[in-house]
Amino acid sequence: MQQEIIRALHVQPTIDPAQTYRSIVDFLKQYLVDTRAKGYVLGISGGQDSTLAGKITQAAVSELRAETGLDLQFIAMRLPYGVQMDEADCEDALAFIEPDQMIVCNIKPAVDAMTDELTLPLNKFHHGNVKARQRMIAQYAIAGQQNMLVIGTDHAAEAVTGFYTKWGDGAADVVPLTGLTKRQGKSILQYLNCPEHLYTKAPTADLEDDKPGLPDEVALGLTYDQIDDYLEGKVVDQEVAERIQGFYTRSAHKRKMPSTRFDS
Repeated sequence: MQQEIIRALHVQPTIDPAQTYRSIVDFLKQYLVDTRAKGYVLGISGGQDSTLAGKITQAAVSELRAETGLDLQFIAMRLPYGVQMDEADCEDALAFIEPDQMIVCNIKPAVDAMTDELTLPLNKFHHGNVKARQRMIAQYAIAGQQNMLVIGTDHAAEAVTGFYTKWGDGAADVVPLTGLTKRQGKSILQYLNCPEHLYTKAPTADLEDDKPGLPDEVALGLTYDQIDDYLEGKVVDQEVAERIQGFYTRSAHKRKMPSTRFDS
């Protein structure tokens, strides 16, 4: 099953950071040409994944704009729920990315209005999912208005565990980090001379109000090193393999389009 998952998620055991960076930039450039979109939109959280996706996307847009003379733009969005706990990291990520445009949208009023109108109170976990989906509503609103496409930050270590919100941060038009493990993404940021604290900080979805900054690894009961080892084809403890495979099986619906009665 390990090899089946590796193939399905397009993971390579090793990468050359420079070559992989160039491949993703070229892919994003060609996708704009093919779709005739005017650029990309991405929410920036201050974590590793959005920092990497943002830097690569800005490079692609800048290069294609210079090559074609087209008015292409990359819009980075700040999407805090009230006050963001790691505000400084987000500012540092934006300084590293240097986006063409930056838009701030506080999602708290919209999230709270939605949840207040529901007749069934939500627990903290599902309230967190509303936050994730509201962030995508904001990104798609801007992208639609500007004839742009939304970038997703999902990568292999998230895909294998299903550690994202369906139709929230899992919703996107283009997912450039597909196939990368967490450590491979980190190696590309190192190649790009990213500030070290942005890729060494503990990853967190930071969605649950009663568990602010809850590390992903605590929520998963697995370390990213264990997940990356599994995805890169290394031997891992049987208990770790079974846990990863359990996540993969249970989250299969997140990696598919909606089911219909005509599915085989």
